[in-house]
Amino acid sequence: MPARRRPPLLGRPRVQRVVYPLLVGVVLVALWQIAVTAMELPPYLVPSPLLMMQTLVTDWVPLGNALLVTLKITLLSFAVATVAGVLISFLFVQSKRIETALFPYAVLLQVTPIVAVAPLIIIWVRNPTAAMTICAALVALFPIISNTTLGLRSVDPDLQAYFRLNRATRWQQLVRLRIPSALPYFFGGLRISSGLALIGAVVAEFVAGTGGSGAGLAYQILQAGFQLNIPRM
Repeated sequence: MPARRRPPLLGRPRVQRVVYPLLVGVVLVALWQIAVTAMELPPYLVPSPLLMMQTLVTDWVPLGNALLVTLKITLLSFAVATVAGVLISFLFVQSKRIETALFPYAVLLQVTPIVAVAPLIIIWVRNPTAAMTICAALVALFPIISNTTLGLRSVDPDLQAYFRLNRATRWQQLVRLRIPSALPYFFGGLRISSGLALIGAVVAEFVAGTGGSGAGLAYQILQAGFQLNIPRM
């Protein structure tokens, strides 16, 4: 029996998911560099990618430290949002009345701009890191609640009837049926919330106005804007 021929390297889906976006990015950066050079645009209007890379290398120490501060808040808020979102979803699935009563408030929390809530949280919570973590977690919370709740309810009716026929408890149905069915939805919510946690962390830093050695990316952006250092910004 002849051996199956492997597809070429670029024909593999996993390789394509990495190579194709990378090629598009390289082409866009090259066109950007060519346009800035050909049109002789000043760096305070449109900096070239080469100048931005040089600035990144030159100012890597303060920018790297600021990045670590922001990433710390992002990871903390992402973890808080994940745990809280999953627990709330479990509560919604166990009681339809609780979901009906509380889900509108979760939607209201999602549509409320974080810049309107962040000043109050920063005043109430004395610790700046904890306050910014709470703000970013609120931004990242809703996708996990909505996706996980949808996944926990999207179970096969036949399997659900089989579990009930065997007199499975609510806990057994949750652990052995609902959670495995909800995993794709849960991971989809994580992908959305991870980006929202970073956005929420930067916005919280803007509102908190922290500076000095413990400042995050928001302070570096503000400082570069005041100095009209567009390549660094």
